[in-house]
Amino acid sequence: MKKNFVLVFSMILIMLINISPAHASGSNFSNIYDVKTGDTLWRIAAKYDASVQDLKATNGLISDSLLVGQKLWVPMIYEVGTGDTLWKLSSAYNSSVQMIKTANGLSSDVIRKGQKLKIPPKRMTMQGQYILMTKEEFKDWLFHNKFTRKISLIQEHNTWSPSYKNFNGSNHFSLLKGMENYHVNVMGWKNISQHLTTFPDGKVVVCRPINTAPEGSFGLKNKPVGLAIESKSLAIENLGNFDIGNDVMTQKQKETIVYITALLGLKFGLTPSIDSITYHHWWDINTGERVLDNSSGHAVKTCPGTGFFGGNSTNSAKTHFYPLVSHKMQEILASMH
Repeated sequence: MKKNFVLVFSMILIMLINISPAHASGSNFSNIYDVKTGDTLWRIAAKYDASVQDLKATNGLISDSLLVGQKLWVPMIYEVGTGDTLWKLSSAYNSSVQMIKTANGLSSDVIRKGQKLKIPPKRMTMQGQYILMTKEEFKDWLFHNKFTRKISLIQEHNTWSPSYKNFNGSNHFSLLKGMENYHVNVMGWKNISQHLTTFPDGKVVVCRPINTAPEGSFGLKNKPVGLAIESKSLAIENLGNFDIGNDVMTQKQKETIVYITALLGLKFGLTPSIDSITYHHWWDINTGERVLDNSSGHAVKTCPGTGFFGGNSTNSAKTHFYPLVSHKMQEILASMH
């Protein structure tokens, strides 16, 4: 049984690594470039008539470093085929109708067979190290990237503060900057602690580089234990105070939390369980001891909230959260066939 699971899981990983956008008709096939040995952003930019800044903006890159096997959206020259429209091309190649029109000096949406068009990829919404995305954009970003750190534990948190009353629908970056300032200047950490933050509008922001372990969630008074836990962890902060009687999680945020947790499970080969997806509430924050539901006499938080997907107990996770994540993992895989 174990061998069968390993075989199936290996096949899943191969499928994920080779995800590519749907092909539009015509003579061109993909605007995704696989990074090879010796590649640099400058060389790739020169090859595709782009700038380094263009590549960083379209791929959500905060540094110039690349890893072999990493995938990048690049601009492409496309020869229009029968039945092509600007809308079809923009959908198939991660662009927009207006971007294609602007790049090619088009004054109307009319295109003709045999016409050659430059199709530039969309730019991501970024501010400094922060990358703001829809959950679908996060899927592409996650599977295009390569990571050097082994991750076997996904941490679920809620921010408690800031909460829903602090979110105005467009202040994602300012709220994150406030958290970063607190983590650095008050807690003494090197950066914002969490890798990802979800918001009430369903958006997700990449905050801390995933190749860097999170800081300060466990074992605040037992650094060796805390570092050992964090070394294998990826931390998700879900904006809101989800203790019962406070914020009622929006449907959009619920869907995003389940979706991105499922994506991370697929990316890093994790089956939902108390050993792979953990709640902050299950750990003594001072000693780093995993106490699960036996919190009496221990320093524990209610995080991710007493109202988080039915509660913050292990039974709540097993009954309400893990089944949603497992189902979503299967749904994502099925959509790739």
